[in-house]
Amino acid sequence: MEHLRAQIDSGELKPGDQLPSEAEMCAEFNTSRGPVRQAIAALRAEGAISSGRGRRSVVLSANKAESFEAILSTTSWLEEIGLEPGAETQWMARRPAPANVAQGLSLNEGDPIIFVYRKRLADGQAIALERLYFPLEVGQKILNFDADNGSIHAHLREEGVEFDNVRRTLVFSQATAEDAPLLEVEPNAPLIKVYLEASDHVGTPMEYAEVLYRPDYLKFATSNVRGGFSPIEITVDLPPEPLALIEEEGDN
Repeated sequence: MEHLRAQIDSGELKPGDQLPSEAEMCAEFNTSRGPVRQAIAALRAEGAISSGRGRRSVVLSANKAESFEAILSTTSWLEEIGLEPGAETQWMARRPAPANVAQGLSLNEGDPIIFVYRKRLADGQAIALERLYFPLEVGQKILNFDADNGSIHAHLREEGVEFDNVRRTLVFSQATAEDAPLLEVEPNAPLIKVYLEASDHVGTPMEYAEVLYRPDYLKFATSNVRGGFSPIEITVDLPPEPLALIEEEGDN
């Protein structure tokens, strides 16, 4: 799969090009049909190639699916898309867990955690603010780490912390008076907020994060094929009562 993905990413295989047949790929890579079919199925699941159905698959898109590390780590994400990551740490300290963080980390409110507040840069430009929260046993491993010069998650991995599962929830938000100057926007400017929850292989919470992004620097793309599924879940969170009804009742 990596070879085919590299050909699609580099433009060697362009949208509309047909992939080699299974037999041709088996001969080229000196392998059986099983690994070839797995690679084809993975690319179809990403929406990168057509479903085939009795004919050769066709390249549909050069959109690159995010790796696990890119979802978990801003540094890894920026490196994967060819930008120079940077960071300016505002705070790193031990503090009691507020209610929302305690819920995200399956702790009791007030339990000790490690909090990191960082401005993130891409090629020197401020694009995001990170509020990262770690259980004490995880976060204490970064207290002596230079968070301005390196990846916190890579450091934690070297320290034996195993992240195995990550979930993101995206909502729209506004810049507060505290955040606006760091992101070089006006207070109340629209932002994209991402809630992130990461756990180990048995589901123990390892991190809860809230990351604010400038929407003018982001672009989202997704591809899919009929019969496939997208890992993106889109829902509607309506208010308990229609807004018009609330306004009418208020007028009375």
